[in-house]
Order: sequence, then C-alpha cells, then structure tokens
Amino acid sequence: MTRKPTVVLGMLGPTLDTGKTTERWSRWRPSVALCQHEDLLVDRFELLYQRRFEHLAETVMKDVRHVSPETEIRGHVVEVDDPWDFEAVYGALHDFAKAYPFAPDREDYLLHITTGTHVAQICLFLLTESRYFPGRLIQTSPPKRDRAELAAGSFAIIDLDLSKYDRIASRFQKEQREGVSFLKSGIETRNAAYNKLIERIEHVAIASRAPILLMGPTGAGKSQLARKIYDLKKGRRQVSGDFVDLNCATIRGDGAMSALFGHEKGSFTGALKDRPGLLRKAHEGVLFLDEIGELGADEQAMLLRAIEEKAFLPVGSDREVRSEFQLLAGTNRDLSIEVAAGRFREDLLARINLWTFRLPGLRERVEDIEPNLEYELDASARLLGVRITMSRDARARFLRFATSREAVWAGNFRDFNAAVTRMATLAPGGRIGVEIVDEEIERLSEAWRRAPAAGGAGGAAGAVGEGRDGDGEDVVVAALGARKAAALDQFDRAQLAEVLRVLKSARSLSEAGRVLFAASRAKKKSVNDADRLRKYLARFDIDWSALVGEGG
Repeated sequence: MTRKPTVVLGMLGPTLDTGKTTERWSRWRPSVALCQHEDLLVDRFELLYQRRFEHLAETVMKDVRHVSPETEIRGHVVEVDDPWDFEAVYGALHDFAKAYPFAPDREDYLLHITTGTHVAQICLFLLTESRYFPGRLIQTSPPKRDRAELAAGSFAIIDLDLSKYDRIASRFQKEQREGVSFLKSGIETRNAAYNKLIERIEHVAIASRAPILLMGPTGAGKSQLARKIYDLKKGRRQVSGDFVDLNCATIRGDGAMSALFGHEKGSFTGALKDRPGLLRKAHEGVLFLDEIGELGADEQAMLLRAIEEKAFLPVGSDREVRSEFQLLAGTNRDLSIEVAAGRFREDLLARINLWTFRLPGLRERVEDIEPNLEYELDASARLLGVRITMSRDARARFLRFATSREAVWAGNFRDFNAAVTRMATLAPGGRIGVEIVDEEIERLSEAWRRAPAAGGAGGAAGAVGEGRDGDGEDVVVAALGARKAAALDQFDRAQLAEVLRVLKSARSLSEAGRVLFAASRAKKKSVNDADRLRKYLARFDIDWSALVGEGG
C-alpha cells in the first residue's frame, strides 16, 4: 500500500526553538528535532509564527532543511495581538484551518502541540478534535539526561477518540449543536424524537465514511438532508469531491448502467461518445442515490462491487475504473420486504444498512409545523424578492388547520412548501391574510379528497387508485366523507376499503362475511358472520342498511 505523505503543522516556539549561534545545535529545539527522527518521515512542515518572530522562523526553517533535506518547510504568518487571549488565538487558528487546502484522502496530518503558548496548544487540541484540522496530535519530548538517547528526543502520536474523553467531550457541545442546527437548516425544531435523530445523524456523518441509508415517506426531506450531510462533511475537510445525486426511479436498462457507471463509445446503440458516469464523478465526494429500491438487479450487483472494492467496469469496457466515494441512499420503501420479494439484493441491503435512519412524515411532527412555517416564509421572501408576512388571524387560522387531523399532508414537506409558496405569491404587498389562507385550505382539502389514499414508509402518498372500486370511486370517502376518511390511519383505511368493496358486491352481510372470514370461520364451531361485520362497521359509525339500502 502506498504511503501517504506526512504533513506536520505546528506553532513556532519563541522560547524552546530559539537559538542563533552554533551553540543552538547543542540544545533540544522541538520544531527542528521533530524532523530528526529516523522513524518519522516528515514530507512537509507548515510552520506558523507571528511576524515579530520572523528572523527566528527563518533560522528554524533553514535548520530543518539542513537536518532533513527531504522535508519541504513552509512558513505562515498567523498574527495575534495577545498570544494569551484565548478567543483571539482560537479565532486566528480557526481562520487558518478553514483556509488551508486540506486533502485528508491524499495526505496524513500531524498537529505539533509541544510549542507555542499553552493557549495555542489548547486551541490546536480543540480544533483537531472538532476536525477543523483533520489529523492527529503529535507531542515531542527532550532526551532524558540519564539515558543515552538521540538528540531528537522522543515523540508520541495521539489519535483523539472522544469515547475515551467524556469530560473533554462536554466542551464541544456548542460545536455539536451548531452542526445539528446546520443539518436542520437552522430551523429550531421542537419534536424531541426528530431532534435526537438529527443529532445521531450528525455524529455518524462526521465520524464515519460508511454508507448511510435514509428512509421515510416522499417529501420528508431525504434529498435536502443528504445535501446538508455533504456540506457538513465538506466544511470539515472530510470530502474534497462533488455532491452527485440521482433519483433511481428516473433511469432504466442501458440508461441506468450508463448513468451510474459510464460507458465507452459504441458500447450500445446511441453511445456516440464516452461517458464518465456518476460514480466516477463522485470520486472523493458523496453519491446520493434516492429511491435506491428502484435499481434493477444488474445495477444493484455493480453497485455492491463498487461500494466494497471501490472499483467497477463502465459499460462496454474491460478496463476497471476506481472511485472513492461515500454512498448516501434514500428510499420510501421497506427494503427488507423488497428483499423477501426478490426485488432487492440481500447482500446489498446488508452493505448499506449499517447506518439506517427513518425520517418521520410531517403528520408525525406537528409541533414542528410552526417553526417550519417561519422557514418557508423566509424562503418565499428570498424567492419572490419581497418581504412576506402573515396577519395574526391568518397565522392562527393556518396553524390551526395545519396541525389538525384534517390536514393530511400526503406529500409531507413538499405539500407544505407548495402551500406557503402559493400563499406568498398571491399575497398583495407580501401580506398574507385570512382570505388567502382560507382559499389555500380549501385547495389542499380538495386535493386530498381527490387522492386521499396514503402509503409508503411513514405515510407517503400512495397510488391514486388505491382504496377505489372498479368505477374509480373512493369507497372510504363515499362511506365516511372526506374529513373522516383523511383522519384514518393507513392500516385502518386499507382494511376498511377492502371490507366495503366486498360488501358492495354482496347480497347480504352474511354473504360478505363468508368471503371476508373464510379462513377463521372454518375453525369455529358456531359462526355469526353478519354480527361480526356489524360490530366492525360500528367502529366507523357505518350502518349496513344506510350503506346499501337493504337489510342483511
């Protein structure tokens, strides 16, 4: 395996590194000694110093080149008025870290914490632990007087692991909160379960490069969260490549293989030129495959190999291509069911199922509707270029509806975003009043009445035809009315729809019962199917006589 270059970043020590005459060679100087160890090859040394110590810095850099000609040493002025001012030192080093072109996939970084003030050493520790400096700490010590050691002394490399430093970890709670807030787009969400979920995702995103699977209904925010995860990792120098995303439901056949893995010119009809493919484009970055359950068997097999071996064959090529990427996947299906049905590879699911997070639908987070309303109003203001406000009565009216059982939010945040965008667009002078809110409530209610069936993970919008009879009528809405139907859980709705379809074609309750209870009635000594059905229908305030206009 090829060794990655080792890069050391360290502060100049105005006391420990000092020395101008030839006598300096009889002293232990940490920055110079660091490059004298036979078992530590430093390929590049980034020496940070204040401008007033420029002459000393030049001497140290000259001496490093002398003792270690293979080490490239570069000086950087990091100006701080008071080197004992914690805030000033932290800010200066933080700015340096954000500007430095780290490439952790190609280089190993060591942060020298022996030199500089104690404040500087603490700041280097904090910035390394929080991954602004994506490396490990190195600490050097002078030779022991009672032992015949090399003049270089000794060194120790420290790989920070917060699980071993619980007390230290508490110092970084603010940093963590900022990361979580970033993943939530700054929205002060109130749902405790959701906040805990995002906190866990933030921790995993920073600590791991393994695949992450995001489950949840359509419109729950999987795509937006995937992009935020990438931005978080990019800000921490954990990825240097692009964010590449694809909705797998939009590709099929040769087009799917070509889109993902690329192809060579002439490999199939229409392949008029070479195509690199999305996996290659995501090299050293993040690949987000939404609706991964839609991929065909061949694409799943190729993807599995690409994840495990970081290599794949473009369509029509016999030359292997390598790509180092982190996979994020999204789905609104239960992939374990897809595996049982033979539509998804069990080994692929096992590979992407290490970190699985289910995003709840909007109906499961009603307490987050109000803070999301503020976010969407601000987004609409940026989109339309005008300030958007809501009157007090309009806000109360909309929130009352949005958090009620009448609000289905079948498309989750997509529905919610669209609703706010429409109201903002129609608002005269950017002021949303009660009339506009009532108009939007009516529009949403009508849309959900026409397509009220819910399905998918966590309440995603289901097929329009689900819950309808052969004439296209929604039997549940016909029996209960739109509002009561919309308030049903998906499970109850699907069960009731089947019962009503059977009842509609039966001549009596007993006949319908013989169909619906065919398995269980055979195990009973005495049966009363009609009574069982009456009791079931009574749960929904449905009367058989009123339903079909005849007795049973």
